[in-house]
Formats: sequence, C-alpha cells, structure tokens
Amino acid sequence: MIGRQDRWQEDLFVAGPLSDLIPDDHPLKRIDRVLDLSWFREEVRDLYCLDNGRPGIDPEAAVRLMLAGLVQGIVHDRKLLREWQVNLAIRWFCGYRLHEKLPEHSSLTRIRQRWGAERFGRIFLRTVRQCVTAGLVAGEVIHVDATLLRADVSWESLTVRHVEQVLAENCEGSGPDDDPPVKKPGGPRPKKYSLTDPDATMATSSRQYRLEPSYKQHTAVDDKAGVIVDVAVTTGEVSEGKELLKQIDRVEANTGREVSTVTADAGYGHPANYKELLRRDIVEVIVPPKARAGKRIATSRFKYDALHERVCCPGGKVLLSAAQAKNGRWYRARTQDCRRCRFRSRCFSPRENRRSVLIVDGYVALTAARRAHARGEPERRRLYNRHRGLVEGIHGEGKTQHGLRRAARRGLWNVSIQAYLTAAVMNLKRLAALCLHIWSVVPPEMGLRGPVLRLPSRRDPNPPIHITLTRPEV
Repeated sequence: MIGRQDRWQEDLFVAGPLSDLIPDDHPLKRIDRVLDLSWFREEVRDLYCLDNGRPGIDPEAAVRLMLAGLVQGIVHDRKLLREWQVNLAIRWFCGYRLHEKLPEHSSLTRIRQRWGAERFGRIFLRTVRQCVTAGLVAGEVIHVDATLLRADVSWESLTVRHVEQVLAENCEGSGPDDDPPVKKPGGPRPKKYSLTDPDATMATSSRQYRLEPSYKQHTAVDDKAGVIVDVAVTTGEVSEGKELLKQIDRVEANTGREVSTVTADAGYGHPANYKELLRRDIVEVIVPPKARAGKRIATSRFKYDALHERVCCPGGKVLLSAAQAKNGRWYRARTQDCRRCRFRSRCFSPRENRRSVLIVDGYVALTAARRAHARGEPERRRLYNRHRGLVEGIHGEGKTQHGLRRAARRGLWNVSIQAYLTAAVMNLKRLAALCLHIWSVVPPEMGLRGPVLRLPSRRDPNPPIHITLTRPEV
C-alpha cells in the first residue's frame, strides 16, 4: 500500500529536546563533547562595556558559530547565517532555540575586528593543550611545512608598483631645481600588488604555475596523532625556511615538550637551520639543497677545514681567507697556483686568473646533512614518509573540507583568524575521535567497567581532561 505524508500540516509544539533530532554521530555533536569555551567570556570581558549599550552576541555562541561553519566548510558569513537559520544542528550547537531570532551577518565582522587575531590564537592554543592532556601529542617529533592560500582579490585589482614612483614620492619637496630620479638599467623589476588587499604578495608553489596574490600558512604537526601544534600566517613571499626556528620555539611553548626531531622538505634546507638544529641537538630530516652542477668544479669538491679555517682545492692547493661576506666567508687561491693547475680550464672562467669559493655559515652542518641524506637510512625514510602523509595531508584536509583553499576575507589578521579556527576544528575532530574510540572499545581482558571520560563542562571553568577506567564493584 502506498503511504501518504501530509507535508502541509505544521506542528505548534515539538515534543522532546532539540538534541534528540540530531544524530549522535553528527560532527557537531561529537565536537560538543570535547569543546570548552567557558573561559572565553572572561577573555573578552575587557572589550565590552559592562553597564551601558545594547547587549551583544554571547562570545561563546559567536565562536561556536564560526567553528560550526568551518566544520561544514562554510567560510562566508552570509552563507553561514542562511545555513544557521535552517540547520537544527548549528542552532543546538550554538545554544539558540527554534524561535530565537538570529543576529545579522555583519555582527561577526565587528566581532573579529574587536577581538583581534591574538584571542582567536588562544582558542587554537587551548585545543593543543587539550590534546596534550589527552595523550594525543608527544611533542618530540614534529613535521613542518607551508602552503599558499589564494588571497580574496581579483586579477583586475592588481597593479604595478614602480621603483621610480616610490623615489619620486620620497623626493617631493626637495626643491624645484632638483632633477627627477633616473631609472637605472638592470635595477629591480617592478612588483605587482593588490589595491584591495595590500598584505597579499605575489607567490607561486612551482615555477610551472603563474604568480598569484597569496598568503602563506606555516604549519607544524605532531607525529603521534596528526595534531596541529603550531600555525602561523605570513605574506606569500616570506621564505618558509626562515620561519623554522621560530616555529620550533612556539611548538615547545605550546606543548611544554622539547622537540627532538624535525622533518621538512627542501624549502627549509638553509645552512643556518642545519647549524642551529645541530647546536640544539635536534635531529633533522630535511632534504638538503643539491650542490650546483655546472661547467665549473662544484664547491662541494673543495675540502673545508673548519678548525683552521682554510679550504683545499681538488689540486691540493690551499685557498686563503679573503673577505667576509653577508652569509659566509670568501676563500681565494693564489694566482701562481691556479696558473700551473691542471684543472684550470674546468675550475673557473678564462677571464679570471684564480678561483674564489664562498663557504656559507653552517657549511659543516650542511655537509653532514647531505651525507646523511645520501646514506638513505631506513629511519630517515620512514620519518619523511610520515611527513608527507601527515602535514601535507593536514593542508589537503583544510583546503578540501574546511574551506582553506582561498582566504575568505582580506588582511593578514583576517586570514590568521581563519587559519587559527580551521586548525582548532581539525584538532577538535581528532580529540572527539579519541573519545569516541574510548567510549566504544574496552579490552575484555582488562576486566574493567568503563570507560569513564571526564570532559570539560561549561559549568565547570577550566577543568582538566581525565580519561580513566574503573573496575567493577564486587
């Protein structure tokens, strides 16, 4: 018999709580079990007037709304408010009843402007420390990588900033008889920038792709369970290698653990990084830069004696220290030694009369890294494979599932907020998965009744997370 459903008969009352209408395996319901924002009201109290003005949105409800949007990959405020209007799970997650009126989408913009990126960073930091308390973070082996985020600008907004224009503006008012600045041949090429988002800079992840206005997200992931332990956003042209040591310092501060091993790709293979990691006694699994191969004999063929600060060429002659460079020291051979050398035609140009070699700072550590990489030890290969699966997988997850492929708003601080909240969502997902596993799996040989999981409650400010198993009563 064919059934009939009367769709036009509306109910005046709904029997039962709103949570009964939401499946238990819904992502927001799982995250709600581990999310604690009771402390955040005091965090932003100094930004509000306590005895005057119109009541604003509850801070916890605003943060929950932003997190709920990122869980479902909704990054734009207008679309999020439209979804909030009809989505029962988001209403329940934010604490709004069915008849309550929702705020305007512009309220979220003003909230971000008032709170600033620093307070959103503390939300992310809380999730890191929750994962540390729950045992998801070991803090010893971290995987570091960076990815580009396309800025929220159009190609029509790009323009060229000429060097001579900047010089002309600096010379204004210097005198009517002064000559205008002359453009020197071979000077720096003009760079494009966006008029609508000046913080975004032109960058690309490969020479095969064109430059795009972008930001760069620097991410550090713990090896144990793939928890994000640090995230930072810079302009697109910032070198990720220069951010490595700062990331390690932040990771140790966030987790309270000392880092023992770091993995990264070739973009982090700076000699200064190898030198500092060696000084800190941190094992590096970083792909070193290849020695430049050309018509001349490579610098790696020259033997460097760090103790006596001298260089020996393949012909057996000693190169003496000549001058200090910005990133190292120059060593030059004697003219009479190079004149009679059998490698002269292969070593330097016929227009020169002797060979000069630049030994960069950290050359000894760089050489040791190249030798370790050439040996191809199984443990190093295993860690680098973990690096590719974890941190690059985190970037893929953020871009495909949580809307991090493109910046939703403009300005470095706005993109930082988006990165902080996205990282917090991914950490909460891993924490919720751990709790689900503990609730569903109890080894029968332990003879335990449980598990009993005490999670943070909104009624109890800042409680720790305790995961315990209790024995049955006799």
